[in-house]
Amino acid sequence: MKRLVYILAGLIIVASFLILLIFRLLNRVPSEEYAENLRVQMILDKGGCLVCHNMEPEFPFYSNFPVIGKMVREDAAEALVQIDLNEAMTALKANQPVGEVALAKIEKSILDRTMPLFNYYMIHWASFTTEAEREIILNWARNHRLAHYSNGLAADEFLNEAVQPVEDYIPVDQAKVALGDLLYHDTRLSLDNTLSCASCHDLETAGVDNEVFSPGVGGQIGTINSPTVFNSVYNFVQFWDGRAPTLATQAAQPPLNPVEMASISFEQIIDKLKQDKELSRQFHKVYPEGYSEATITDAIAEFEKTLLTPNSRLDRYLKGEASAMSELELKGYALFKDYECATCHVGVYMGGQSYEKMGMARDYFADRNTELSLDDMGRFKETGIERDRHRFKVPGLRNIALTEPYFHDGTRKNLRDATADMALYQLDISLEEEELDAFEAFYETLTGEYQGKLLMNKNLNR
Repeated sequence: MKRLVYILAGLIIVASFLILLIFRLLNRVPSEEYAENLRVQMILDKGGCLVCHNMEPEFPFYSNFPVIGKMVREDAAEALVQIDLNEAMTALKANQPVGEVALAKIEKSILDRTMPLFNYYMIHWASFTTEAEREIILNWARNHRLAHYSNGLAADEFLNEAVQPVEDYIPVDQAKVALGDLLYHDTRLSLDNTLSCASCHDLETAGVDNEVFSPGVGGQIGTINSPTVFNSVYNFVQFWDGRAPTLATQAAQPPLNPVEMASISFEQIIDKLKQDKELSRQFHKVYPEGYSEATITDAIAEFEKTLLTPNSRLDRYLKGEASAMSELELKGYALFKDYECATCHVGVYMGGQSYEKMGMARDYFADRNTELSLDDMGRFKETGIERDRHRFKVPGLRNIALTEPYFHDGTRKNLRDATADMALYQLDISLEEEELDAFEAFYETLTGEYQGKLLMNKNLNR
């Protein structure tokens, strides 16, 4: 009997040694001889990230098995909702910058040890992320952010924050800015000379009109909430559905939208502008080629580049002014990062860098219980790709306390409700009242200055 026990004990020891040996062989740390981007790529490849975080998942053979196959496919579908890592992996292979959102999501998953999933690496031992590999990825994220996304304004202790201070200015052509300012406020861009860009994006009301949907020519009502124009230069695309790649292409659309400014063509607009001799003189001085859709929208876009709101209290805190934020506001900022808000609301604008699904954890539109509109389709409206259904460009949070109502459908009238819903529908978390208090306090620190004065909203008397 004792002999059998000894044999079994010996076999267990040998098996354990072999398992440990295999585990270590499978989880060798990439050599320091490789470039940092390549080392991270190798770790993510080994981790099997693209098995699930991919438009065309690389399902293993057992995905066709009963029970486990259903679980595999559900996990892959959930992974793709969170992020498609193809673009990030391509950037790593080409030694190019990885997007801010992908960078933040990879970093957060490593910090929280949420990836790879336990039920994945228990089968695929090589996918396990060792402490050495975690250190490589976290160091890479820090160095990558500093090299590609830091604008040099944050204090040393905050250089690795996913959020960065707004710049005081960006280089612009001042002559075009002056002309663009005039055109931005010119009602002749509309059919009946009643509406300008500023009608929906008034600079005295934080760049919005605080309406659920903005009124257009003849009292027609739009179908999607108008976002603020302030800091919009930081968006990677314009509009909720991303149909405009630049500020200029965005500026070209409202004048010809039949529900908004309703002009028939830019030729019609130009015929009206030509009658203004002083404007035409200034215009030809800046654009010798004369009026066109391209030159008009270029001038408006150049003006919009100046609509920055630096020196919010959060910015001052990040620059090293410790007293700029209260204890409650700092608690809100900590929660903002703990609850993954800073993986989508990243960068200078605290958003505007990715499309994300409205309702990652729960069905927002089912609970809203109203008829779906074309605009509810989000990015899908432009691409026809199923994954893009209900995915919207993430709004920036700068000056958010002044830009109610919230969401693309304007259904949330205050930040408290909007925050509670985002936690519920994106994370399946019900926030405590004390947490909502902290979030609300934090949002107040995001209001910046325009032309040296704290941004105000006359509609809200604040």
